[in-house]
Amino acid sequence: MTTTPEHDQRIAKLTFASVYPHYVTKVEKKDRTIDELHQVIEWLTGYDKKKIQELIDEKVTFKTFFEQATLHPNAHLIKGVICGYRIENIETPLTKQVRFLDKLVDELAKGRKMDKILRDA
Repeated sequence: MTTTPEHDQRIAKLTFASVYPHYVTKVEKKDRTIDELHQVIEWLTGYDKKKIQELIDEKVTFKTFFEQATLHPNAHLIKGVICGYRIENIETPLTKQVRFLDKLVDELAKGRKMDKILRDA
């Protein structure tokens, strides 16, 4: 399944602040911590806890969120299906990056070990 231009535009306009509480709820419901969530976000983007909070407070879009990020060199190792899309087949870079983050959060919530989630350990 490939994404549509409309889907890609919708993702670009979403704010990180609007999605972040859903990430928190998802991981906490499965007995994982916010610190672990931040570790996953930092691995992918380079953002520390303070920067994550700044981006939430500024209500940046995912477009800005990923434009300012330093994507981990091993991010391309994130594969699989998330939200009905096979990550490897997503052609729009921003949509792929957002799905990378979604996949990492999903793996965290499913109890995967941190060294497996952080694909360089």
